[in-house]
Amino acid sequence: MARPFIVVSDGFDSELFKELVACPQLEVHPQAKLTAEQLKELLPKVEGLIIRSATKVDANLLSAAPKLKLVIRAGEGTDNIDKKACASKGVKVENTPGANSNSAAEQAIALLFAVLRKTAQADASTKAGKWEKSKFTGQELWQRKVGIVGMGKIGQIFAKRIAGFEPQISYWDPFVTLEQYTKVENLADLFAQSDIISIHLPLKEQTRNLITKKELSQLPPHGILINAARGGIVNEEDLLSILKEKKIWGAGVDVFKSEPLPADSPFLGLDNCVCTPHLGASTVQAQVRVGQMAVQQIKAFFLENKLLNEVKA
Repeated sequence: MARPFIVVSDGFDSELFKELVACPQLEVHPQAKLTAEQLKELLPKVEGLIIRSATKVDANLLSAAPKLKLVIRAGEGTDNIDKKACASKGVKVENTPGANSNSAAEQAIALLFAVLRKTAQADASTKAGKWEKSKFTGQELWQRKVGIVGMGKIGQIFAKRIAGFEPQISYWDPFVTLEQYTKVENLADLFAQSDIISIHLPLKEQTRNLITKKELSQLPPHGILINAARGGIVNEEDLLSILKEKKIWGAGVDVFKSEPLPADSPFLGLDNCVCTPHLGASTVQAQVRVGQMAVQQIKAFFLENKLLNEVKA
């Protein structure tokens, strides 16, 4: 009997990949990271596909993969998977919830401090042989008013990690109520009463362009916006306008509507915006955790006929 053919397309922890390859009941393609062309050649016989954010599972991919039964997103967000198209083809979709939550929260905190203290700009200036101490006067986090948009797992970790700075934490989330923090019913009100806003939402139709000039203009001149969640939640044209006009102190952005960020993106010319290339899950520890979950999910599905973390359309 033929063994299920498994492909990992976007990279994987090397030790976990070896564990997957060593499973005698599975046939695993021996490369853990593929180009689009390499993946295209393998699609006709793929039954299990593990991806990260680079591979887009859309109707075109599905039409080229008639044997595909399971797609696992080694991470939490599944906006790069057309789940309705998968459902129409009988392809199951899973993710690895919680495995990179701490890493994503820490990336938001890293961006926050980089913006507060102008770290990236100061680093570039100093390495250019300058000593512009007065130019890079920053702000403190201690006892600031922090607004969190989306108080799910990552939002809660973010709040917990910054607690030592004694912030006043408020949040907006229609689906979560937490007594230890102040819930705000109106999103614009959250922006108006916060020094710092950090976004921790998935990208869905309901959250696309959720944050516009209406909300951004409520931030004070010393206000800071952090987005290490998903591109598309913040209207990028509106954010660019606010930043160009120096209406707020700055922004830290790890995610963009179109990735990779184009070389001519106007974000790259802003001195009040710290940009990073979608690093939320890019820690050694998080990649081990998502890999461990993905390996177990592949085995459970193909060897035990079990779905562990199904994501439905």
